[in-house]
Amino acid sequence: ERVSKSYGRVRVEEGENIELYIPRKCSWTNRLIEAKDHAAVQINVGHLDQSGVYNGQYTTLALSGYVRNMGDGDSAIDLLWQKKKASAGQA
Repeated sequence: ERVSKSYGRVRVEEGENIELYIPRKCSWTNRLIEAKDHAAVQINVGHLDQSGVYNGQYTTLALSGYVRNMGDGDSAIDLLWQKKKASAGQA
């Protein structure tokens, strides 16, 4: 497989272009997290089974630097997880 790189894209031998950078969105504000946002974080919250053991699944939450700079990161993570834990089957 021959790969050639050119300005943020990879062209595989079959001629297919693959994007190297996949942008993320903030889970709290739905804003696009830019590549230069060095204060942004992505957190994987692990799922537990009934006995409290990690089962290999997780939910990903991303927060932009804007939310963290406003001091709302902790409450945003807490409220997002409260909304998502029912769909994830967590108690």
